[in-house]
Amino acid sequence: MDTILFDLDGTLLDTNPLIIASFRHTFDYYFPEHTYRDEDIYRFIGPTLEKSFRELNEPEWKEMQAFYRSFNIAMHDQLVAEYPGVIEGLYRLHAKGYKMGIVTSKGRPVVERGLRLFNIDHLFDVVVTADDVENEKPHAEPVERALQALDSSSERAVMVGDNDTDIFSGKNAGTKTVAVGWALKGRPFLESLEPDVIIDSMEHFEAWLDEVSIHA
Repeated sequence: MDTILFDLDGTLLDTNPLIIASFRHTFDYYFPEHTYRDEDIYRFIGPTLEKSFRELNEPEWKEMQAFYRSFNIAMHDQLVAEYPGVIEGLYRLHAKGYKMGIVTSKGRPVVERGLRLFNIDHLFDVVVTADDVENEKPHAEPVERALQALDSSSERAVMVGDNDTDIFSGKNAGTKTVAVGWALKGRPFLESLEPDVIIDSMEHFEAWLDEVSIHA
């Protein structure tokens, strides 16, 4: 096991407040007659904006996407935070020599902004975004593209994420799968996805990686 692929939002960076605020800002403008609670917005976290907005408003989905992104970028640095211990864990994994990549359903500009904001962009040898694939997660393509770029294989890799799209993309590509216990949707939801392990911290993840390597 020498390759680790990470989702970004809700996994490495706490972008949930930004995402929820961006969706609410967009929905309040396009659907002023409805009131959206945080819980109503959770189902839109994970899929691409195109998928979410097309489902809600096919004729205007592109306008909605641009409206969302404008607010999201403007508020990005104010609302994005780090999860305790995660960035330190990334540095430890990098120092141990793991090949590491990002596999996300976001567009490249905002992904790169988040990585630079927390000075972790140099830790990843590949970043696969929604701009780079024909089929987004949960399809296997994003994971397979990252593995190809890293000259790795599914047997040597793990996909780490906070959502069903991440876990199923890893499963579909044949990697091991890890769910992060700090996911917004909670542990029962993560358990229903049946990942190989649910981690409670980066230290837990590192110990699991060591265990898997011993029994490989």
